[in-house]
Amino acid sequence: MFKPFVINPPVFFGALLTIGLFLAVGVVFPREADEIFASLQSGILTNFGWLYLLAVGVVLAAMLLLCLSRYGSLKLGPDDSTPDFSFPSWIAMLFAAGMGIGLMFYGVGEPMTHYMAPPTAEPGTIPAVREAMSVTFLHWGIHAWAIYAVVGLSLAYFGYRYNLPLTIRSGLYPLLKDKINGPIGHAVDIFAVVGTVFGIATSMGVGVTQINSGLNFLLGVPISVPVQLLIIAVVTGLATISVVSGLEKGVRILSELNLVVAILLMLFVLVVGPTAELARDFVQNLGLYLDSILLRTFNIYAYEPTPWIDAWTLFYWAWWISWSPFVGMFIARISRGRTVREFLTAVLFIPAGFTFVWMTVFGNTAIFIDQTVAGGALGTAIANDLSVGLFEFFTYLPFPVITSTLAVILVAVFFVTSADSGSVVIDAIAAGGETQTTIMQRIFWCAFVGVVAACLLLAGGLDALQSVTIASALPFIFVILALLWSLLSGMRADLAQELSRTESALTPAQPAAGVTWQRRLAMMLKAPTEADVRTFIDKEARAALEQVARELTNRGRAATVEADEAGAIALRAPAEGVRDFVYGVAPASHPVAMLTPLAAGKPDLRYEARTYFSSGNRGYDIMGFGRDQLIADVLVQFERYLLLVKSPDMQLLHAAPEHAPGT
Repeated sequence: MFKPFVINPPVFFGALLTIGLFLAVGVVFPREADEIFASLQSGILTNFGWLYLLAVGVVLAAMLLLCLSRYGSLKLGPDDSTPDFSFPSWIAMLFAAGMGIGLMFYGVGEPMTHYMAPPTAEPGTIPAVREAMSVTFLHWGIHAWAIYAVVGLSLAYFGYRYNLPLTIRSGLYPLLKDKINGPIGHAVDIFAVVGTVFGIATSMGVGVTQINSGLNFLLGVPISVPVQLLIIAVVTGLATISVVSGLEKGVRILSELNLVVAILLMLFVLVVGPTAELARDFVQNLGLYLDSILLRTFNIYAYEPTPWIDAWTLFYWAWWISWSPFVGMFIARISRGRTVREFLTAVLFIPAGFTFVWMTVFGNTAIFIDQTVAGGALGTAIANDLSVGLFEFFTYLPFPVITSTLAVILVAVFFVTSADSGSVVIDAIAAGGETQTTIMQRIFWCAFVGVVAACLLLAGGLDALQSVTIASALPFIFVILALLWSLLSGMRADLAQELSRTESALTPAQPAAGVTWQRRLAMMLKAPTEADVRTFIDKEARAALEQVARELTNRGRAATVEADEAGAIALRAPAEGVRDFVYGVAPASHPVAMLTPLAAGKPDLRYEARTYFSSGNRGYDIMGFGRDQLIADVLVQFERYLLLVKSPDMQLLHAAPEHAPGT
């Protein structure tokens, strides 16, 4: 039977309409499209270029401060949540989703381009080498990952800690409250979808031109638009297969495989290249980057205008901003259970550190070759066509056919992972944060991104893709700044609760009645079954919570008891302007440690009746509590809640309804 699409109609159709208007320019006015897009890009950069630089600088400073501050101990999820992916798999997916195609395309091309045409230094000189590597590190360093981090951190924090839908608008809840479900929220998600589609389409354009150049180098395939359209169709088809296989299988396996191959290729260049010189160059490049990072973060060349800043730094910032909904949501989806500090440390520094090594190995080796054996020929080839730079570079190293073949495969797989994970993210945003959508729905978005890339290639090639990317990123700057402010508000409220919990340890109330020491000992030696836990929740916990709910309602504080299909039950007392009070009990399980009394019966799991709260704080097992004891524990938590919501910090956040944590 056909399963209908799961969509948020205003976002789904609004995004399609907006993207369609851009594409219509290229389709209806193909001859004028290049001029129109160029004019659009020039106008935006002239009038708003300062905003791109300022916003990125503010975001970077905020992410570094959050990482080093006391907010770093907060978790992306309930306090007792654990990561879904192993650390190596997590890092591999971060790397592949972030900028894989760009590293292959610009690893040789960008340092060589800046070496031959630096912003201020004399071309082809030692100062030009320093400037080339310094600005390359700037463009591919922690600025880009700070943009990704603010979006990803916001989504993961509110999505996993407060169970809000995993979509961009949810990150604005502390600022907009219920308005996130209205026109403002729809507009935010539309901007996110449009920016993501054009950001991925730009990466596709970069990747397809490099694949075409590689096939031309290896097999003599002509470099032409029809060939590039065919490549888009083939790789989009492969991405569709990966989409169908799912995130854990498709993207994870491809990401890990590609990272291994990329590292091997880099090590090959390091070994056969000027190894000792590269080690020295890396230290020098890192020093130059750190020395100039503050000035370059805010340097827009206001007193000595140059088109270089528009063509490079501002384009990169726009590209990263347009990619931020995609990469941010993707890394949010794979980061549940990490702490804020762990998230920011990994996202800011690990991929950027690898990128610095990559750019040094490929960039400095290319400059060394051009200064020696190539005699300037490599630089000339790159100046004529940036996409052939990597393959021309390999001709000066051993086994050029093998390395070029590997490079084409790497670009193709990065192409696939970008289209794959990008379509999943776009689908989630357009579906209102719903991640369990139909396969056909994900296939639609995967194919649609390929169609957009193809149309923009026909309309004006890579320049058209870059122009539309810059235009689509402009409105999302304001969304990113709002996400940052909202995130700080939410974390400040949670930290106030964390400090309060430190002063009064969050533990269940002492037994009021009903559990003798003999019964407690018997429970320690006999593990409750899943059926025992569900029976306890359905009878004892339900009766106690319903009794408290009736009393609260009688005293003018409306309260209800809710149950879900997973067997959880919760007492909820809604509140206006602050977080609802929630005391929930859900069936949970964890592995039993060996060599304990419980291991004698050889059960694999220990089943519990675990509490959960609207704040995401750590729960505890209440299995076996008597009814009076349960009521006493509810009152303890309610008293702490009343003290906390009177705090000015707590009043900043009114979280959405909380659901039972997964077991």
